[in-house]
Amino acid sequence: MSTIVDPNLHREIAQFGCADMTQCINCGNCTAVCSLSGNGEVFPRKTIRYMQLGLKDRLMESPEPWLCYYCGECSDTCPQQANPGEIMMTLRRWLTAQYDRGGKSARLYTSRKSMWITIVVSALIPLVLLSVFHIATGFKYITTDHVAINSFAPVAWVWAAVLIHFAALGWRVASNATCMSRSILGAGDRRLRLRPSDYIKELGSLVFHYGTQKRWLDCGKDHYLQWGTHLLLVSGYLIMLTLVVGLLGWFQTDNIYPLYHPQRLLGYYATVALIYASLAMLIGRARKSSTLYKYSQESDWLFPSFILIGAITGILVNVFRYAGWPWPTYAIYVIHIMAMTAMLDSEVGIGKWSHMIYRPLAIYLVNLKKRSARYIANADGV
Repeated sequence: MSTIVDPNLHREIAQFGCADMTQCINCGNCTAVCSLSGNGEVFPRKTIRYMQLGLKDRLMESPEPWLCYYCGECSDTCPQQANPGEIMMTLRRWLTAQYDRGGKSARLYTSRKSMWITIVVSALIPLVLLSVFHIATGFKYITTDHVAINSFAPVAWVWAAVLIHFAALGWRVASNATCMSRSILGAGDRRLRLRPSDYIKELGSLVFHYGTQKRWLDCGKDHYLQWGTHLLLVSGYLIMLTLVVGLLGWFQTDNIYPLYHPQRLLGYYATVALIYASLAMLIGRARKSSTLYKYSQESDWLFPSFILIGAITGILVNVFRYAGWPWPTYAIYVIHIMAMTAMLDSEVGIGKWSHMIYRPLAIYLVNLKKRSARYIANADGV
């Protein structure tokens, strides 16, 4: 297999975070202390070496950056203070940009101007649409003597917009995930022998690791809280996604349900989970309370910030609605959908949000490669 060396690769990758990637002397200390390294997964050492040698193709084939959960032990014990944990984080940003053939991810990670233009433009779209709707209808659907969310923002129209947006973002995620899968599975001229049924059999591992984030537990007891916080975030996000995308007609309602109603219980759980998890992440970054949070990039602040704003504005919509205050309810509702639209357009498939998909997908792809290796070994009589 021919290998193309790019001597400027480390400079390209450095634009995505870690400024100096040349301090690493490849001593292997990081691999020795890493709880997750083993069973053929030699990282961070191997991945960093690929980057230093300019082996872009090898980096694209490597699932290791996604199998790292940034416990920070490698950075804490590095004799060169090369910060291998942050290098792996930078590689994840770079890989996210490589999977996005449209180039939007690269622009968001490397250009503050592009990032804020995307956020502002995306946030203005629902505001403009609602404004046009009310201007065109002579403002007759704005009720001021009582709160009427489904008059101010007709749920059928909102739901249609949500589904269209969801389909567009889903296509983006599927496209990028396909690129990632081809990069990792289609490793040059190396043999990969799989049956169609293998892809289906391993789906269980994909769903399991997405839902439990179990691999994080292998980092050790010191990181259980970090695992629990992330699990809360994922559970809250998934519940809210289900309520908005699948059950908006039930979730966005002018009916006042009793406190024990499933609609309210699910909404409150998701809100509390999202507020707690996002606050924990933001406070950790502000205090630099662990190695994970010492070298935060601007893009690392965006996802938890959006989640926090969305959760707080969502709960305020309900508070004002129950209080019977029309204008505060409508104003906060608009801010809520503006923030969520901006978050989805700047994060899903191209930002920090992507880790929720790419990490379990990497485990799934590694399991497929292991199946293939077993088939080849058996066929060769090894």
